[in-house]
Amino acid sequence: MTMSAIPEEVARRRSREYARTRASNDLRETRARLAAGTSLKPEFEYELLTMFVRNELGAAVTMPALYALFALACMFWAPTVDAVIWLVIVIAAKVVLLDQGRRFLLAPPSQVNVRAWRRRFVIAELFSGLALACFALVGVRETLGASTEMIFSSHVFIFATLIVVLAIRTMFAASIPSILYAGTVPMTIAVVARLLLLDNSFYFALATMAVGIYLYFLFLARGLRSTALSMLEYRTEKDALIAELEEQKSVSDDARRRAETANTAKSKFLATMSHELRTPLNAILGFSEVMKSEMFGPIENPKYQEYVGNILESGKHLLHLINEILDLTRIESGRYELHEEPLRLADVIDECHRLLKLRADAKGIEVSEEASAELPVVWADQRAMRQICLNLMSNALKFTPKGGRIVLSVGATPDGGQFLSVRDTGPGIPADEIPKVLQAFGQGTLAHQTAEGGAGLGLAIVQNLIELHGGSLDLQSELRKGTDAKVVLPGFRVLRAMVPLQPLGQETHRARGTSPRPARQARLRARGGRDGGSDAAAPG
Repeated sequence: MTMSAIPEEVARRRSREYARTRASNDLRETRARLAAGTSLKPEFEYELLTMFVRNELGAAVTMPALYALFALACMFWAPTVDAVIWLVIVIAAKVVLLDQGRRFLLAPPSQVNVRAWRRRFVIAELFSGLALACFALVGVRETLGASTEMIFSSHVFIFATLIVVLAIRTMFAASIPSILYAGTVPMTIAVVARLLLLDNSFYFALATMAVGIYLYFLFLARGLRSTALSMLEYRTEKDALIAELEEQKSVSDDARRRAETANTAKSKFLATMSHELRTPLNAILGFSEVMKSEMFGPIENPKYQEYVGNILESGKHLLHLINEILDLTRIESGRYELHEEPLRLADVIDECHRLLKLRADAKGIEVSEEASAELPVVWADQRAMRQICLNLMSNALKFTPKGGRIVLSVGATPDGGQFLSVRDTGPGIPADEIPKVLQAFGQGTLAHQTAEGGAGLGLAIVQNLIELHGGSLDLQSELRKGTDAKVVLPGFRVLRAMVPLQPLGQETHRARGTSPRPARQARLRARGGRDGGSDAAAPG
């Protein structure tokens, strides 16, 4: 298995494990929904119950205080004993509900039976609703024989109390309809029945309005429940997305560790193999050179001489390939150190021209240079820049046919940097193959058919070396017209001469508005007068 296939295989395995886990969770949730008798997810049911309980516990003080105000208000038309009894009953029902809520929150979520707890809260809320409904019965006998104004005031207050209770219970229990019904239906029925007993069109209208208001609050509770469910769904999706991202991060980290391990193993392997290959390769090159030069006597068979030449050329090619692989490995592993110094790119292309001149002449290729002597020096690694130029020029020599032309040029870029360019008149590279040839071991189809031997590492090394300098490689090519490979050094690599500072004495005299020359003559005359050697002291 190749190094690139390792992360893909890990990702596939993780994906299969994640799919199995998700399917198992979905099956478990379906079984729980069937057992709970509801279409909601079990965690949603638990969250809705939790919202209801927290709302009740949050109003543990305010609601009894509100009930106390109701009791005080009804003392204006009802006996005090009835109001106090009603207050005790409703607070007792509230205490039971709050106690069940505290027990629910203390229980571990994994051990909570949602269906059983929902039934408990419905019973507790029904008890509380019946206690609230008794408010409509407080002072019934006393109001029947009271004045019209007292009857009107008491019943309007009871109607307003119903609206307040419906609003509060809708806010608290809208997430669970069964609890909402248990807490609001008894009081609504009691208030409507009391209003209808008066046998008056006005109170009949109030009763009708009470029913309408109750239906409106049920509709409002339905909207609040939908909002709560949407919020829970969004939160669940967010949690699932976060979990999936964590899973993918774990997969990515695992793949990265495997890739780093494989890269370390590759580097160790190449370092070991370079030593193991170079040792016998040096012997092959040395002995083949001795045999080719016939140092210990002539080789009479010409075939043997040809074979020795082939062995020597193959050995040199193999050594060059090993060196390229090791250079690329050092660069990619970050162990390639730049030894920077001032240099001229024109000197670099001139040196590379001289090194490859014999090879160019052997193929009948014309090589010319285009460089300006006025270009400033650059701060770069001389060995790296020489290798860049040699690799680009070697590629041009490989692909340029006999009688072609290669131009080595150096110039300035618009942003203040400098470039080194190698242009040839070779077969060119198709535009869709340029990204491929810039990769390690990448070769174009047309170039592979017409070129000499090579491993496809030259341009990859060039690109990595110029990027170490903060520059870039720009490869422009057109079929049957040639290729232009240009490396660009950024502006901060160019060393520019500083403007000379003006002498301090001249700045002083210029500041005073005098010329330095008369001042110097005055000092010389004064010195001559003291020494007795001036013309003024000579006799007339």
